[in-house]
Amino acid sequence: KPVRVISTASDPQGRQTVIDLLPEHERKLRLVPVGRLDFYSEGLLLLSNSGELIHRLTHPSWHVTKTYQVLISGPVESRHMDPMRKGMTLQEGDRLAPVKVTIGQKTKAGTWLEMELHQGINRQIRRMCRDMDLTILRLIRTRQGPISLGSLVPGRIKRLNEQELIALRSLVGLG
Repeated sequence: KPVRVISTASDPQGRQTVIDLLPEHERKLRLVPVGRLDFYSEGLLLLSNSGELIHRLTHPSWHVTKTYQVLISGPVESRHMDPMRKGMTLQEGDRLAPVKVTIGQKTKAGTWLEMELHQGINRQIRRMCRDMDLTILRLIRTRQGPISLGSLVPGRIKRLNEQELIALRSLVGLG
């Protein structure tokens, strides 16, 4: 999913949706997004027409890991990451499970973090970073369960191969 595209099948406000990115023959399959990425986030977004698979991949009880690369403006210190690693409570009162977070490459633009989430509260990464006074410049989902974004560029689609489908279905007890 590119930034500025809505993670839904249709939008009453007429904004571009992830379904609009599909070739016509794929649109006929009645695919829907498996979960969401917010308007300013990009990266891996699975689409499916299997209601049971979608339910299990998005339901918190299955604990499907999602991995993100997050570019933060400026330096990041352990005081920023420790609350995330231990589990924190957001300003709104939502209690979060611990997040695996590691510091990656430091660039002129800022510091890359890799974050692994199991919980998936709405806009969780953006809200955690807000509460830690960290400014997000870019947020990319790179993995969901066994499925990796790889080198797929924003706006492009890829059908999962048989092995990927088996791994994904097996992860949520459908294998």
